[in-house]
Amino acid sequence: MKVTVVGAGNVGATCAQIVAEKNIVQEVVLVDIKEGLSEGKSLDLWQTAPINYYDTRLSGSTNDYSKTAGSEVVVITSGVPRKPGMSRDDLISINAGIVKSVTENVVKYSPEAKIIIVSNPLDVMTYASYVTAKFPKARVMGMAGVLDTARYRAFLAEALDVSPRDIQALLMGGHGDTMVPLPRYTTVSGIPVTELIDADTLDKIITRTKNGGGELVNLMGTSAWYAPGSAAAQMVEAIVMDQKRIFPCCVKLEGEYGLNDMFVGVPVKLGKNGVEEIIEVQLNEEEKALLNESATAVKGVMDILDGMNIL
Repeated sequence: MKVTVVGAGNVGATCAQIVAEKNIVQEVVLVDIKEGLSEGKSLDLWQTAPINYYDTRLSGSTNDYSKTAGSEVVVITSGVPRKPGMSRDDLISINAGIVKSVTENVVKYSPEAKIIIVSNPLDVMTYASYVTAKFPKARVMGMAGVLDTARYRAFLAEALDVSPRDIQALLMGGHGDTMVPLPRYTTVSGIPVTELIDADTLDKIITRTKNGGGELVNLMGTSAWYAPGSAAAQMVEAIVMDQKRIFPCCVKLEGEYGLNDMFVGVPVKLGKNGVEEIIEVQLNEEEKALLNESATAVKGVMDILDGMNIL
């Protein structure tokens, strides 16, 4: 079984490393447009196999997608970060063009693949890949909720001084400051988190979660990579191992939660077929309003992309 990661930058390389170390596939292929980058990183990673005791073969390719043929899962991390002076529209235009081109190559060589989008702005890039691929919606999804809930759970574990392994949480909506953490569906070993933490502290943690990416950019001057790469790798594992894991992922909604032709994060079941089920949890009026607000924000960016006639 083969997994391809497109984009050999920090996020892509981290994802490839973690997938390889899990020893769940025969081969991981890294692809990048920069000459020698994917070949070098895959070679470096392969040389850790005797140290970290895994058998997964790694290889790299500079823009040659024939090496990715027959991939079970393809993770797309390609794109440029927003730079000073770059408008949001510029970022959308550039990255949509990149995601469209990559998706076309993925479809050509791996027509049965499941596609995981990590490129930003994530919800709209998932839409761009879906339109380009013309795959069933179950086979194109975005990684955002896994990362955002990980940040939320990490912050809660720190505040409560408990193991992050004992915290389960749900977060919905778009990837950004309109995301919707759901304290009612957050527990610590089955105990509602609201019984363990005061409302003011919880609100601060939710705000920090919404701004989690920006906090790291301010600290490092660049986007995060360990947590996003790990989140994408966890989704890959759920699919190739047919684990039926329940994760919040960006998927196309067709009536679920009252939303149509929309790409936002909701809880789904991930297995060998990709998104095997979209799970509809009961939301109260406040939660519904927040989800609708987030969906409206995503739809605005989708409309901008549609107006560019790129897809």
